Amino acid sequence: MRLRTAGFARSVGLLFRWNALRLRQVSLMLMMFQVVLGIGVIFGFAFLVPHITPAVALFFTTGAPALVLIMLGINIVPQEVAQARINGRYLYVSSLPVPRLAPMLAEVLYWVLIQLPGTVVTLLLAVLRFHIHLHISLLVIPAVTLVSLTTAALGYALAVTAPPPVTSQLASVLGIAVMLFSPINFPLSRLPQWLQDVHHVLPIAYMADLIRGTLTGHYDSARTTAFAVLGAWCVGALALSSRAVSRRG
Repeated sequence: MRLRTAGFARSVGLLFRWNALRLRQVSLMLMMFQVVLGIGVIFGFAFLVPHITPAVALFFTTGAPALVLIMLGINIVPQEVAQARINGRYLYVSSLPVPRLAPMLAEVLYWVLIQLPGTVVTLLLAVLRFHIHLHISLLVIPAVTLVSLTTAALGYALAVTAPPPVTSQLASVLGIAVMLFSPINFPLSRLPQWLQDVHHVLPIAYMADLIRGTLTGHYDSARTTAFAVLGAWCVGALALSSRAVSRRG
């Protein structure tokens, strides 16, 4: 059992290194994309609000890094994996003598880590822009990790289950829907009741709530509920990806 675990971990590590080397020329660009997106939320969205109250500033400050984490996972990740399916890289990696789940976990891990620098920079810029005093909890580490892993896993699951052309279109539509109709930069109560009910099931509101809560100490929903819902979505996305990868393998 130990040998199998060690072999699996080594396979994930080697594939992760391969992904990092393969994308080394665009990694900085991906990080900068996140920072630009965060700046757009921090400064661009602020133009839509004539008077920024402390409550609005709080949502913008915590919503910017949350949106950066979410957008990379549901927009960039599925398009990258879809491209891999088109150019043959996905098939090549699937043919390697490694455990079936190792390529998926290595790719998801890469995207989880590539999100973190942009998220930190975005948060710092938001604090400077809105002069918000944060009360950061140690739970911010598992919260950011879980949000990153869940979004990357959802993006990967979308890419390996839908045809590549459909994946790209769905990723774009999902990105727009998340930015405009998800309670990331505004309270859930502003949405119509039916859309509030939808967000009680979907993971996006819980992602934003966990980031906001671990940075400020104020949660809109129960902390344990948010972790549990996100954990369930993460496990479901990884399981769906695993089934798709095994079926194609």
